[in-house]
Order: sequence, then structure tokens, then C-alpha cells
Amino acid sequence: MEVQLLLTGAAIGILSGFFGIGGGTILVPVLMMMGYDIKSAVGISVMQMVFSSLYGSWINHKKGLLDLKEGAVVGIGGFVGAMGSGWLVYAVPEIVLEVMFLAIIGFALYRFFHAPEYTKKDERDNLPPYALAAVGAVIGLFSISMGIGGSILLTPILVGLLNYPLKKAVSAGLFFVVFSSVSGLVSLSVAGHVDYFHGFIIGCASLLGVHVGIRLGQATGHKKHKRALIVLYIIILFMMLKKVLGV
Repeated sequence: MEVQLLLTGAAIGILSGFFGIGGGTILVPVLMMMGYDIKSAVGISVMQMVFSSLYGSWINHKKGLLDLKEGAVVGIGGFVGAMGSGWLVYAVPEIVLEVMFLAIIGFALYRFFHAPEYTKKDERDNLPPYALAAVGAVIGLFSISMGIGGSILLTPILVGLLNYPLKKAVSAGLFFVVFSSVSGLVSLSVAGHVDYFHGFIIGCASLLGVHVGIRLGQATGHKKHKRALIVLYIIILFMMLKKVLGV
């Protein structure tokens, strides 16, 4: 089992670095297919996200791809919102969490299909800090409750609604995961939903994968990167549909 978890962690790390996601969007369904119930999968996933998001954000900052000011405002909102994740996981039935997960993936897929192409001539309106923090809080609450870092929602919003360049949106999404995952780990730990041993194994293995994933993302063109994100969302959608429908 440990070897399988190490390989899973490395693969999740690559996806995390390439797509700017915490990894939970893939890891939660994979762990459920391995036999974990959704609440245990969520706890392991959130612990792994702490590892991958911290390391990945540090690399992105060194490469000049991360706007720390805007990312911090959204991230602080996500941190506050994620503090309620332990209560939500405890209070909400598993089937409801699974349906919520499907709804988030469906929304992300829709936004990416309809997102306009970014050009350097485009100008985006600056949202006030309180609005960015509010968006982060809502995303933090619901995403961490489902074991995902929130970038699966944040990145489509930045690209599809605020016209951010894709690669910077990916970096911002991963930075957001730092705040939401640390907060979520605290909340889920208090609620008793974290398998520390398996989470540590997957988290450590993901560090190498994150480094590889970021390098691959930089070498990939905008259109190919966007298509890859859409394919990712479709795959996750079908994995969760299979689980929810029991087929």
C-alpha cells in the first residue's frame, strides 16, 4: 500500500504543479477508488495539499509568476472560510458532498469552455479587497469540505470572469491552496478526519512531482495548457459520476 501511495503522491504532484491545483480534485476520487470513504479521502487530500501548495508557490514566486498581494487577499479569505470545513464535513451527508463536488467540476468546465482568449492589450478591472476576500471565503469553505484546494474554482473565475492570463491564474490558484489547505487541515484535524500517516506519505512524494509539473507548465503553450485543463475536468467529472452512481 505504501508504494502505491508514493506513486500516487508523485503523480498528483505533477498534476498539481502543471494545473495549479492542490491535487484533491484527482486525489479524492483516486483514494475513493482505492477503498477510502470520502471523509478519510478528504483528510488525506488536504494534508497532501499543504505540502504541494507551499512548495509549488515558492517555486512560482521565484520564477516571477505569482502576484503575492492579490493572492494573499484571496488566500486570507479562503483561510477564514476553510475554518468551517470541519463542521460542514461533520454535518453534511456524504452523498451531498459528492453532488457538490460534481457541481463544482461542472461549473469549472463550463467557465473554461466560455473563457475568452487573453491578450496583453486586455485590461481587467481590479476588484476591491473585500470582494476578493469574500470570494476566497466562499471557495475556501466549500472546497476544503470536499478535499480540494479551491483552485479548481478560483482559476476558472480568474480566467473566465476577470480575464487573467492563464499561467498567472494557475500560479494564483496554487497559492490560494496554501491558505485554504492549512486552515482546512486544522479544522479537519479537530474534527478527527485526518489520516496523518498516509497523508504524510503522499505529501512527501508529491514534492518531486510539483517541481516537474511546474517545469512542464512553463514549457506548454497557452492553448495547449487550456485544453489540458478542460480534459482534466472532464476526467474528474466522469470519475465522480461513476462513484456517485455506483457503476
